[in-house]
Amino acid sequence: MDLEMLVPSAAMNSTTSTLFYTPPETYWGQFDEISKYNVHLNVFERLWAAWYAFMQNDVLATGVMSFVMHELVYFGRSIPWMIIDRISYFNKYKIQNQKLPTIQEQWKCAQLVLLSHFTVELPQIWLFHPMAQYFGMATGVPFPTLLTMAYQIAVFFVLEDTWHYWNHRALHWGPLYKRIHKIHHQYSAPFGLAAEYASPIEVMMLGFGTIAPPILWCAITGDLHILTMYIWIVCRLFQAIDAHSGYEFPWSLHHFVPFWAGAEHHDVHHERFIGNYSSSFRWWDYLLDTESGPEAAKKRRERRMARDAKKAQ
Repeated sequence: MDLEMLVPSAAMNSTTSTLFYTPPETYWGQFDEISKYNVHLNVFERLWAAWYAFMQNDVLATGVMSFVMHELVYFGRSIPWMIIDRISYFNKYKIQNQKLPTIQEQWKCAQLVLLSHFTVELPQIWLFHPMAQYFGMATGVPFPTLLTMAYQIAVFFVLEDTWHYWNHRALHWGPLYKRIHKIHHQYSAPFGLAAEYASPIEVMMLGFGTIAPPILWCAITGDLHILTMYIWIVCRLFQAIDAHSGYEFPWSLHHFVPFWAGAEHHDVHHERFIGNYSSSFRWWDYLLDTESGPEAAKKRRERRMARDAKKAQ
């Protein structure tokens, strides 16, 4: 991010002080300096610009912010589900309510997830900024409009779901399941923290579906801001954690958006180890007849009986 665009040259060349502009040494000093000359920016935009100006290294600024954001969102969203597991009132909403994760299981899961975050995801996060900049992703201010971010994120959801369906389905092929995907199915009754409990190969394989659509979009259109990317990742983390929560509420999203997958859809996948391969939506499983669960089995029986009756005529 170019500091000269945020702080006028007049401020950098004061004849009453030094000949060279000395940037403030603290983050809040940068914030005050940028706020002084950029009253058209909102508070969040000034905070954002001050961070990049303070760090003086865009790759480092993006890397630190990205990793901290990922950890805060992942564990911040998982902890409420851990608390709900301990409150008996919510047991009636637990899909497999006879299987509650123990503290020991959750701690073991957290250890592997943290190891994966630091050894597999951190290097990818660090490389993301130079790769994104190569394709022209913006990091400066002002931010894009809410409408622009919303339709781009909607496109990313559709593309990621497609990638996830086909790769997840492939991971259930015998050799790949045994060598890669089996670890994720250690818990037949999933819980939120287990969303990223997987082998390093699977983390990279399915994680590519989250990172690649924005990069591809940016390469084709040249129109993407890293803030949109951050909001997309937050949405994706919420979706993955909630899908593994193991809870089905009357207010769950799929009751209002029928093609949304949600916890009910994915919980059946963990319980039966087959079918329901999509991440966010239900249409691929519906179109390719890979839906799982009692309702799906009933529909298949009815279709088979209808075909048999037609042949008998």
